[in-house]
Amino acid sequence: MGDYDQIVVMSIKSAFFEYVSNNHQQYSVNEIIEKLTFVMKKELSVEQAVFLPIHDMLTYVSPYMKSNYGPIHFIPHDFIEGECYVNGEQVFIPVFHDNVLHGLIELNELEANHYSDKVLDEIAKACSSFYSHCFNSVQRTRNEHKFEQLYHLTDKLHSIMNKEDVLTELMTILQKKFYGYHFHLFLSQDHENLRNIPIKNLDFDHQTGNELAMEAYVTGNAQLIKKKKKNQTKLYTPLIGKQGVYGVLQVIANESLELGDHNESFITMLANAAGKALENAQLYEQSKRLIKDLQLINETTHRLNKNLRLADTMNYMVQSIMNSFDADEVGFFYLAPNHSVHIFPGSTSFFHKDEAKVYIEYVQGKIEKDLEGLFIGDITNFLKNASFSSVMAVPMVQSENFKGCALVLHKTPYHFSFDMFKLLQSLIHHSTLALTNSLLREELETLVKTDHLTQLYSRKYFTSFIENSMKMDRQGTFVLIDIDNFKMINDTFGHQIGDDILVQVANIIKSNIRENDIGARWGGEELAIYLPQVDLHVGITVADRIVKRVKENTNPTITISCGVSYWNTVMKESFKQLFSRADKALYMAKNEGKNQVMVQV
Repeated sequence: MGDYDQIVVMSIKSAFFEYVSNNHQQYSVNEIIEKLTFVMKKELSVEQAVFLPIHDMLTYVSPYMKSNYGPIHFIPHDFIEGECYVNGEQVFIPVFHDNVLHGLIELNELEANHYSDKVLDEIAKACSSFYSHCFNSVQRTRNEHKFEQLYHLTDKLHSIMNKEDVLTELMTILQKKFYGYHFHLFLSQDHENLRNIPIKNLDFDHQTGNELAMEAYVTGNAQLIKKKKKNQTKLYTPLIGKQGVYGVLQVIANESLELGDHNESFITMLANAAGKALENAQLYEQSKRLIKDLQLINETTHRLNKNLRLADTMNYMVQSIMNSFDADEVGFFYLAPNHSVHIFPGSTSFFHKDEAKVYIEYVQGKIEKDLEGLFIGDITNFLKNASFSSVMAVPMVQSENFKGCALVLHKTPYHFSFDMFKLLQSLIHHSTLALTNSLLREELETLVKTDHLTQLYSRKYFTSFIENSMKMDRQGTFVLIDIDNFKMINDTFGHQIGDDILVQVANIIKSNIRENDIGARWGGEELAIYLPQVDLHVGITVADRIVKRVKENTNPTITISCGVSYWNTVMKESFKQLFSRADKALYMAKNEGKNQVMVQV
């Protein structure tokens, strides 16, 4: 190589070195190419120097390059790194990076015979060395920018605690950053509430053409396919969390848009970040639901343990279930010792209708066998013409014995989720003991204040009720009743018939007094009635009606005698005095022919 040749090579290298040394700011591949062509034109004194990118490298370089010259789709010569190709006045300087040809610098009207092959090869080496050095810097800068951007995007995704917002943000980021690409989500879980997000179903149906999406979901590995006929590239990358795969992101690059390794890598990493953010959002939502569920169970259990009246307790439980599960109807039923079904107080009105019997009988028949709950999305498949489709039924079990059941209904099919069913199971499991104890306590209270034979109130409760009325009310009428010739009935028909007569009279009394009136068994064959806030005239009318009804509706036919007494606030007397006057009136009725009503004022 002559002195001139050395000067040219040194000048080219010096220009490259000066550019690298002085240009500390970030530069693009386009700027590198412009510098390459500028130095060639200046140092080699040519009119035109054009950089021709190789087609295979276009997608890798294109985000950083603006060229009016199209890519070379074929290479007319097998270029070797560091060797030029001369064709008359046309010279091609190959530009390599990591042993891969990235492009050609085409020099037109270069007097190639002025330069030896060795000089041209040195120039080629210098060009590749400069390009490779700068390209590495661009890669580092690009990677730093990419990871910095990815970090901020990941941080933004992880700051969102709502599943829908995570997916919306992911799609927004992708559509802004990769304009022209098409994105869809294949989701593995319920997505009915996700609006304005392009979603496809993730299923095993091969006819849908989503085999690659399913493969990405099952394997957890991204799947890439290029269709030459459509000139289309599709990428399926899974949304992966620590505990599983939550969906698949589909990326479609059509026609002139190429995906490229760098874009594929960025999208895959962003999808992974979105998968973890989605998992965190779901775990956060689950934890909130769990806390709410635990609060419901804790509050219900606390309420049950307050020893409230059963009706108050059941009203609270039914209302809590209605609110928590968005139910249409909620009912509780229990089995009496004789296996008859009784509806708990507080159950919604539907369960007091004949229509509810179909549900109760179906549920009871299924649950009593294995003591397992029922979760039915559409019960109309089993019960035709059923007005409620969604059914949840949880048994109340104590000491492995079926005590009753909670039944929750909704008209819409598949309205309840399985999580709701598990919550209902937990709620009933924690409530069963308290409910059965509350029921038993009320049954015991009923036994204490109720006569077992007649189901009228006991004398003790009756007396307490009247004493309280005499403190709170303005007036009241007391009726003392005695069955005429009761000893003769026992002697003639037997004590069993005597008991039956007592029950018949008690039923007549209950059917002829108001709801707030009270009847009691006073003792033996004596019964009593107290009519709060009722004056003497009305009280006598009630007593006369009962005397008449007893004679007309008993078998064997019997009669009764009644003694009536009355009080008001002006009289200021005690219950003992009230009873004493009714007892005297009854004595008079007995002595004067029985089957009548007498009054002692």
